[in-house]
Amino acid sequence: MRHIRIFDTTLRDGEQSPGVALSLQQKLEIAHGLARLNVDIIEAGFPVNGASEFECVSRIAAEVKGPVICALARTHKLDIERAAAALEKAEKKRIHVFTSASRVHLEYMLRKTPEEILEISDAMVRYARQFTDDVEFSAQDVMRADFDFVLKLYDTAINAGATTINIPDTTGYGTPQEYGALIKRIYDEVVRGRPVHISAHCHDDLGLATANSLAAVENGATQIECTINGIGERAGNTALEEVVMALYVRRDHYQAHTQINTRELYRMSRMVERYTGMVVQPNKAIVGDNAFAHESGIHQDGVIKNKETYEIMNAELVGRQAAVLVLGKHSGRAAVKKALADLGYKLDDTQIGAIFARFREIVERKGPIETEELRALVESESVSTPHLFRLEKLQFFSGYGMLPTATISLETPKGVVTTTAIGDGPVDAVYKALSEAIGFKPELELYRVESITGSTEALGEVTVKLKLGEVMATGHGISPDIIEASARAYLDAANKLAAGQSARHPRSLEEVQRSGLGK
Repeated sequence: MRHIRIFDTTLRDGEQSPGVALSLQQKLEIAHGLARLNVDIIEAGFPVNGASEFECVSRIAAEVKGPVICALARTHKLDIERAAAALEKAEKKRIHVFTSASRVHLEYMLRKTPEEILEISDAMVRYARQFTDDVEFSAQDVMRADFDFVLKLYDTAINAGATTINIPDTTGYGTPQEYGALIKRIYDEVVRGRPVHISAHCHDDLGLATANSLAAVENGATQIECTINGIGERAGNTALEEVVMALYVRRDHYQAHTQINTRELYRMSRMVERYTGMVVQPNKAIVGDNAFAHESGIHQDGVIKNKETYEIMNAELVGRQAAVLVLGKHSGRAAVKKALADLGYKLDDTQIGAIFARFREIVERKGPIETEELRALVESESVSTPHLFRLEKLQFFSGYGMLPTATISLETPKGVVTTTAIGDGPVDAVYKALSEAIGFKPELELYRVESITGSTEALGEVTVKLKLGEVMATGHGISPDIIEASARAYLDAANKLAAGQSARHPRSLEEVQRSGLGK
């Protein structure tokens, strides 16, 4: 069977999803998760796009072992030099050079003729080869380009030294038949038996990204570019979990395999969902809440007798089932530590201590917690967020015919601050009191409440996105009390903004509070 390489671009193309702003720590956590997933290549970022992006790629290159670490570069010398510098400490590195192929891109974006694009691509692939033997070349928007020009462009790139040629359907325009046919032409007329990998990079504007990627495999592609949960610009990219499991379940048809550790798929999906704030739809293939759920009486009867009646894969294969956990107020630290290990988490004593403290606080209030609640708790506590502001006390009054009022006590760098505010509702009152206490007033871009399980006693999970100028941060809060969870989520995001962790424009707390964006 052919080995299909999985090229994950969650941290590059995926992070371009509107509203997503991952911190450096979150990107590192995702990169380490991708290494556990055993992807072949991690596209870590676009180093020329600023100091924080360069640092992120550099840290991943230095710290994440196993996969090839890839950096993106336009067909510019500076881009390639920055990519090479960021990848300097990587065990295995790749520079991914890209241009465009369609007439509309050449005319309006690049303002170049086809002849100029050929000349520049040749020179820049050769330049990238001076820094590494592993060079990938892409031309955006191939499905709306002149195919004869596309073939000539990729032949030029191979002659210049490209070892992987990526065929991006950047706008999700192609059908599986059209995209597959183009891959076959490139395989037959351009590659011609040379030791070059063909890569598929598909977008989901028409819901065809997975189908197009699999059509590419059928026609000679040996690499698929994808993201966890299919996140990305507009309608997103090919979903990693979908193509991996399609190749696994239907290996009889595709005669191909990946090296992915499928039991890490669900865990990675949940991590990316929490860190990006992009919720996975319940009926999402492989990782959605309903992917292995059965409510119909006929279906339930069938799966009780034999799971194969309605399931084509085992939920355990993608990490969906874990050991039955009964964790309550009588459980000790050792029991919680073992439960976390059984779920696949490798945590140090400090992280376990923080998780256990929150666990005891929660179970004292709500009783035993379920597996998914424990997963949510560990994901919310395991990423290091600077605690410049810490919730000490929270009290609120609200009801029909009453004025919603909130009083909070907050531990800050200047000591404990207590504030009171009124609002349109209890959450609004709490957020006004919090903004008064922290000394700046970010805009609330997103507020989402979810029940982690279906029970009325379930933990509530709140996700918020706060924006301060051009900087955005996502925060999460978990509690049996939704108002408390809302306050914790707000503070999680506010701490990231205040510490300059939110990604692209680090500033001190004093700068944030003094800025015109404050109160």
